[in-house]
Amino acid sequence: MRILDWYILKRYLVTFLFTLLILIPIAVAIDVSEKVDKFLAHSDLTAMQIIDQHYKNFIIYYANTFMPLALFIAVILFTSKLSNNTEIVAMTNAKISFTRFLYPYMIGATLVTIFALAMNHFVVPNSSKERKEFEKQYLTRKKYTDHLVQNFSLQLNDSTYIYLKSYNFKSSNGTYFTIENYKGIELVQKLTADNIRWNENDQKFRLTRYKLRKLYKEKDSIFTGVNLDTTFAFTPKDFLFKSALAQEMPSDELSEFIEISRKRGVKNLNAYLVELHKRTSLPISSYILTIIAVALAFKKKRGGIGVNLATGIAVMFVYVFFMKVAEVLGGVAGANSFIYVWIPNIVFGGLALYLYLNARK
Repeated sequence: MRILDWYILKRYLVTFLFTLLILIPIAVAIDVSEKVDKFLAHSDLTAMQIIDQHYKNFIIYYANTFMPLALFIAVILFTSKLSNNTEIVAMTNAKISFTRFLYPYMIGATLVTIFALAMNHFVVPNSSKERKEFEKQYLTRKKYTDHLVQNFSLQLNDSTYIYLKSYNFKSSNGTYFTIENYKGIELVQKLTADNIRWNENDQKFRLTRYKLRKLYKEKDSIFTGVNLDTTFAFTPKDFLFKSALAQEMPSDELSEFIEISRKRGVKNLNAYLVELHKRTSLPISSYILTIIAVALAFKKKRGGIGVNLATGIAVMFVYVFFMKVAEVLGGVAGANSFIYVWIPNIVFGGLALYLYLNARK
């Protein structure tokens, strides 16, 4: 790399970090003003707990969220400054093409993309889990329904179905449990119990007042009892509706959950698929946003940095709006979640290509 490449790359990364460090304190200040009363309402809550369990994870989450915006604004700011200082004119006179000029930008975008991919797939989900546990314990009102599921049914595989009238996660106790096994369309076994209780230590269920019915061609067999300790191919975690918890699962766990749910016959997994695909599509947008920002700020304009910044923020607003709409549409049953999540990148990738070709002229 030439000295000029190092110069641009350094400005790229420094301005990006500087912009990100401006946005984060603003978000923290707003959050503190909204939640300070709730913090003070808990006398046992220390400042260290708030910082370690909430704001550490808050900063990780919002730094990742603001990353595309910070990157876009940063590239426009320092590229516009290069243009206003006629540094780009000097580069052009030195026969440096627009494509060659983009070289250090693409290196910077690659570094940001790799970092963002690692954050999205592994760091942010674990951080979000800890942050939401803190919020649930100290910042939100606890409702009885938060730990209760009612009228729950699940297809474990092609031949096994379960049903629960209710299950309380706090007491690990459920009522009116049924599990049915089929061979084709014929019922071959049915186990019912008035109560089902999960034992965390033994990793077993205890059925109370149970009845096991086995169906044969010529006769049925029925077994009854008071208590039965047994294991099944599921745990209480499978009773949770996890679309709201998808953000808290690392990508390997989320992919495994999607695969298991698909085998169990869950019809609409788009809410999970949108979250999984978004973790890759958003970091890749670093390349697209960088090209758009450079192309917008490459040429010196009347009005200086202000005009470029206003144009850039407008483009970024449209991109974010388009991305959120695509996520909602991608979560609808029957939609191709992969296509919808990547549509904003495809459309703005086309815009980036147009601006790139125009800037080369």
